[in-house]
Amino acid sequence: MTPYGDVVALPGRGTMMGNRGILHDEDRRIVRPWQVKRWITCVLEFRGRHREVMTPHRYTELFFLDEATAFAAGHRPCRECRYADYRRFQSLWIACHGEPANADAMDSVIHADRVNHKKKRTYLADIATLPDGAYIALDERAWLVWENSLHEWSDSGYSARRRRPVRGEVAVLTPRSIVDVLCAGLRPAVHVTAN
Repeated sequence: MTPYGDVVALPGRGTMMGNRGILHDEDRRIVRPWQVKRWITCVLEFRGRHREVMTPHRYTELFFLDEATAFAAGHRPCRECRYADYRRFQSLWIACHGEPANADAMDSVIHADRVNHKKKRTYLADIATLPDGAYIALDERAWLVWENSLHEWSDSGYSARRRRPVRGEVAVLTPRSIVDVLCAGLRPAVHVTAN
């Protein structure tokens, strides 16, 4: 998965897995960008479970470089395998957006923020207002905002770094409702190449 939310086949190994429902057909071809509004991010290992990737009639396994990438694509923490992360996200969600804050309510808001007619929804913001962990589009590439730098996304790690501008309007890839949660104090896990 890219920070734009695109399902692509790339060689890099992600640090997290996700789910949007059954996106592939019997021949393991991607036939839709999502099936359900519940877009979640999971750990790679949980209770010894093993899956064959893209098993027909089972959800399509999606892989992310890191949690910040998953947030940019519009995914939230899974309630089962990442329960503590889910509860922290939910608690900060309530602080930002109020109740209800069950999975269905959060997913409805996030879904409206992440897509517009099957296309990635972005919005403009001053880069000075963006928290660590948000993604922006710059020069037709995705960049992670992290501390005093911007880090260029690639499937195998952050490949380039540039100084974070002090001010300026940018296109934000991370859905606005998730950016609010990041602003409230959630610090996402990022790939080691960002540090």
